[in-house]
Amino acid sequence: MTLAGIDLLAKAPLGDGDVLLGGRWLPAADGHTYSIHDPATGDLIREVSSAGEQDARTAIEAAQAAAAEWRATPPRRRSEILHDTFVSMRTHQDTLARLIVLENGKALRDAVAEVGYAAEFFRWFAEEAVRIGSSFGDAPGGGFRHVVRRHPVGVTAFVTPWNFPAAMATRKIAPALAAGCPVLLKPAPETPLTALAVAALLAEAGVPAGLVNVLPTDRAPEVVSAWLDDERVRKFSFTGSTATGKRLLEQAAANVVNVTMELGGNAPFVVCADADVDAAVRGAMDAKMRGGGEVCIAANRFYVHADVAAEFTEKFGAAMTAVRTGPGLEEGVTLGPMINRAAVDKIRTLVDDAVNRGAVIAAQGTVPDGPGHFHPATVLVDVPDDARILHEEVFGPVAPINTFTDEEEMLTRANATVHGLASYVYSRDVGRALRIAERLEAGMVGVNRGLLSDPAAPFGGVKQSGLGREGGREGIEAFLETQYIALDWTD
Repeated sequence: MTLAGIDLLAKAPLGDGDVLLGGRWLPAADGHTYSIHDPATGDLIREVSSAGEQDARTAIEAAQAAAAEWRATPPRRRSEILHDTFVSMRTHQDTLARLIVLENGKALRDAVAEVGYAAEFFRWFAEEAVRIGSSFGDAPGGGFRHVVRRHPVGVTAFVTPWNFPAAMATRKIAPALAAGCPVLLKPAPETPLTALAVAALLAEAGVPAGLVNVLPTDRAPEVVSAWLDDERVRKFSFTGSTATGKRLLEQAAANVVNVTMELGGNAPFVVCADADVDAAVRGAMDAKMRGGGEVCIAANRFYVHADVAAEFTEKFGAAMTAVRTGPGLEEGVTLGPMINRAAVDKIRTLVDDAVNRGAVIAAQGTVPDGPGHFHPATVLVDVPDDARILHEEVFGPVAPINTFTDEEEMLTRANATVHGLASYVYSRDVGRALRIAERLEAGMVGVNRGLLSDPAAPFGGVKQSGLGREGGREGIEAFLETQYIALDWTD
């Protein structure tokens, strides 16, 4: 599998190793490696260099050394490099998608969609790079002028998850580079190859050496602690679980690091009595099954009005039963394996807990025989409020359905969670849908739509689902500092 002439599956595809430091592909300083496995078969994909503390500190040095030149680079030039990377990602879309399937497991159609989505962050922030504003004006009281400038925040450090190995990297890298900041990236240990491929394309597009440093590792605490302990790292962005995010926030507080956190979700999916049921089923399949349900904004709890519950459950159950499960590259497969055996075990535990408390499996697909970390598409009904599956992020292809008749009671149940990332509402009455949407405690709401993500829109949550926003006009703000200059001169 090649990308721009690089064999991504060879023993040493990018030079002497897989750690990108200062524009060079190097082995880990101590020679440590770890194994990457195909979640569809369990087969070894390859050994990857595993960065440690020394590599993390070397990366900071490289980023700091590249910072001044990139900060002084005209925004138009930064924009051109980002746009060239966008074009390159689209050119290599098939290779990137197959690489994602290989190390992440998701179905090929989902991987292709991810590459397209990931590439768009480079295009969007290429456009935003030339719109970083400053201002000049008279002080209201007279006598002097206000000059307000926007400057890059400095060295940025990112930790990204395995479920969107391309998009979660580009959603952070693109605005950082657009704002004029150097980058340190630690991709998820399960899916480092996609991040390395994106870095290779950035280098090919003209990103200066040392500006983007990528450190695959299975020793995350060593790397991340080294970054957060260094005062030169001024921005930290993490996408992952709420529990891990809390620990990282504590570490970041020591140096008062500018932090963005995109954490866990527990999204309710509301189907009102007047909803277009067929449209709601299509939206439910998008919101629940994209990426096999291993998505932070995936619909986690379904609240369906009693008047349409039977029809919705029947049609949704039929759609879930029809899902074809198997290795992501096989023709017709729409549900690939989960990322690992632990993920499957967790899903099974949540389903068993719900059934033991009285829930009923209303529909369930099948999984292939043989190896691989597969879990069938599953619909549960009559799920009691105390079932763990309603309070924990499922992160898999399981949909628990409950009914409601009273809107107020439904909203109370929907908001009874520490999370607040995404929500979904289906109703033919736009006024009703907006009324419910505005009362749902979530950073993002899909109204009559099961797909939310858009690089041009702010992505993020409330409560314990995160801090700050990524994407949209807001996305570049996290990488800029505001400087005010009081200017006086004699006429």
